[in-house]
Parts: sequence; structure tokens; C-alpha cells
Amino acid sequence: MFVDVTYEEARQRQDVAWIDVRSESEHGESTIPHAVSVPLFNDEERARIGTVYKQESPQAAQALGLAIASAKFPVLIERINTAAAGRIPVVFCWRGGMRSKTVATVIDLLGVEAWRLQGGYRAYRRHVVEHLEAMAPDDVPKLIVLHGMTGVGKTMILRILADRGEPVLDLEAMAEHRGSVFGGIGLAVANQRQFDGRLLPALEEVRNAPYAFVEAESKRIGRVSMPDFLFEAKRRGINIELTATPAVRVERTLLQYRLDDPEEFHEQVERALRFIEKRFSPDLRKRAFASLAVRDYHTLIEMLLVEYYDPRYRHAMNAYEQPFTAIDAADCEHAATQIQALAQTRCGC
Repeated sequence: MFVDVTYEEARQRQDVAWIDVRSESEHGESTIPHAVSVPLFNDEERARIGTVYKQESPQAAQALGLAIASAKFPVLIERINTAAAGRIPVVFCWRGGMRSKTVATVIDLLGVEAWRLQGGYRAYRRHVVEHLEAMAPDDVPKLIVLHGMTGVGKTMILRILADRGEPVLDLEAMAEHRGSVFGGIGLAVANQRQFDGRLLPALEEVRNAPYAFVEAESKRIGRVSMPDFLFEAKRRGINIELTATPAVRVERTLLQYRLDDPEEFHEQVERALRFIEKRFSPDLRKRAFASLAVRDYHTLIEMLLVEYYDPRYRHAMNAYEQPFTAIDAADCEHAATQIQALAQTRCGC
């Protein structure tokens, strides 16, 4: 018989493979990190079974489910064996019900060790929420906070630091959003469950580090909110202000946001611009849409940076109590080296 395990028990092991047997849309909405999607039922099949459950009976729904699933078992088992690659498959569905029980039973009948996650994805989600709610600012290492106007290269420098093995909390990557109204262009913006599921292991990874680098985000990043304890830890951090010329900032902004499909890029820029145009002066609105109409993105970006985003960002920086250390980010590699040296000095490394 397969074994029922808690999330805490399974996560302690290095030889497990998470197998998500929920539908494609459920998996896409949120899942356990590194889980492989092997759906027992697709979205259409799941809807059909649900309809039979409501309109006929639970027994009729189970019979339909078994009829649909039985034809899939050979392919499902092959996919699970491939995903597990010799590890123990930990099968889960939404709440540890019939879907995961069915798949785990079939695996076990074939003589392969299988585990089922007690409580399913809901148990994992509860684990994440409880652990994040229990954390305090002091549970986070000293944060080195990278400030700077849009386009100075904060994200680029964070990635350089991460590539060098430094402890980094890349909140924008976790949120799949770059922070501004334009921040979702070309990205599959994360929801709160996805963000939390990425944040907790990232925090656990840096917990014992002497410091960690983070970008000076607002509390709201795209569709998600930063936990209060992390926002407070950021407020208490060591502040670095990155600087770069307007020309450099325009080029970096365009490089970061531009899509391969020029029409899609134009449509998404226009959609974002429409969202914030009510905050523009009449003159800025006129000039911004004139540049957009002729696809002069360099001019559009420069005017938005100088006349819209810079004043707002400067106001946000004024809310920080700790002093700022300025670093020229014209050369991101050199700036990253200076930031590393400052962190090591200030944190006594």
C-alpha cells in the first residue's frame, strides 16, 4: 500500500519527486516548487465529472472518473516514472483526495514505492502561509537595498551578484513583474500563491547569511504583496543608490522591456500608457501619445522617466530613514564589485 506523508516529512528528503496530478489549469495557477504536472484529468474531463457529481450522484461521478482514468494509466505511469527518475514519487492533488489516491494506488500495484501527500496542495499552501506569518524582520539577514531611478540597472546588478554566489532576494523575479504599470509586459505575472511559494524557500536559503541583496520595491509588486516583516526588514536595511545617465537608463529600459513581436510590444505599451495617462499633465499626455504613434520609444521612455517616474521614485526614497551610499552603475560589473565590498565591510565579513 502507498504511504501517506506530511509535507514536512517529504520536504526533508532529497530523493523525492513531486507529482501534481491536478488539471493543467490548477497546476498553472500554483503548485509545489519543482513539481511535475501529470494530470489524471484535464480541465474538460474534470468539469464533466463535476457535473455528473452534482446532477446525478457521487457514485456515478466516480464511475465516470474511473472509466476516463483507466485508459490513461499506462501513459501516466510512464510519465511519472520518467519524472521521478529513480526517486520516490510524492503524488498530490488539491486536498489529498481521490485523484492522488487513485494514482498512488496504481503505482503501488505495479511494485513501485509511492507516497501520497496528506492534505494535498492545500496542506502545502497552509505550510507556506503559516511559516511566512510567523516570520519577523529579525529572521531576515541584514538587507543591502539597491535603490535608483528606473533603468539604472538594479535588476541587472542583482543577477550579477547572484551569479557570483551572493545571497540575493530577487522579488521581481518571484513576482514575474518589474514593478511599474509597464512591469508585466512580456511576462506571465505571478499570483500571491506563486509568489509566496517562491519567497519562502528563498528566505530559508539566505536565512543564515550575514546579509542579502534586494531591490527597493514598493510593498505591491504587480499582483502580489510583500509580507510586512520583509517590508520592515527592507526599511531597516543598508541603502545604496545606483546612478546612471539618462541615455544609459533609456537604453537599459528598452532592452529590458522590448518584445520580439513588435506589434504585441506596441499594444502592451499603449495599454499600460492608457492606464496611467490620467495622472499626466495635458502636455505630457499629448507628447507621450505622439511619440507612441510614431513608435519613438526612446523619446517616450525618456519623457516618462524624467517627468513621471523620477519624481515619484525620489519621493519614495525620502521615506527611508537610513543614509544612502551612491554608486555609479554605468558599468554594472564594476558596480557589483563595489557593492560586494561595501556589504562585506558594513556587515563585518
